Amino acid sequence: MLRAMADPFFFGYGSLVNRATHGYVDAYPARVKGWRRVWRHTALRPVAFLTAEPAPDVEIEGLMAAVPGGDWRALDERERAYERRPVTEAADHPVGRPVAVHIYTIPEGRHGRPDEAHPVLLSYLDTVVQGYLREFGEEGVARFFLTTAGWDAPILNDRDGPRYPRARSLRPEERVLVDDWLRDIEARVIQAT
Repeated sequence: MLRAMADPFFFGYGSLVNRATHGYVDAYPARVKGWRRVWRHTALRPVAFLTAEPAPDVEIEGLMAAVPGGDWRALDERERAYERRPVTEAADHPVGRPVAVHIYTIPEGRHGRPDEAHPVLLSYLDTVVQGYLREFGEEGVARFFLTTAGWDAPILNDRDGPRYPRARSLRPEERVLVDDWLRDIEARVIQAT
């Protein structure tokens, strides 16, 4: 029980699902009820990214991981555009003991819809999808696309020169999977200049 108190967990639903973007090793696939992912931007970043917002009757998958010693400083800095909120009661996980779970979210009124000046980076999306593929398989990738709102956002194809600082290289079949989904949802992909 002391460990549960000492090591709270975060629930990641974007790039934190990709274990290659962080060093939190005590991690598990999980679900959170009552939240959905949505593409947004804030004045704190020049591009759009995922946030989570309350949404009754919606459940999202992600990766939850222990924050050793409850030291949130590095993660709070990485997620500085967000606020950390408890979602312990909404989390469904395989940890096997009571743990505190938190999610990062941008409060309503502090974000806007993506636009040409604040697009989604394809290098970020690639990294997120790779994480979902590794944790949940192709079915999980499908659920990611289907339970995320805001796909009318412009997506900047920066694969030749990734602008996302934690971008991961995709295998050819992973790239095809992302591109197929972008076609299926009729995403508007624009070329980086």
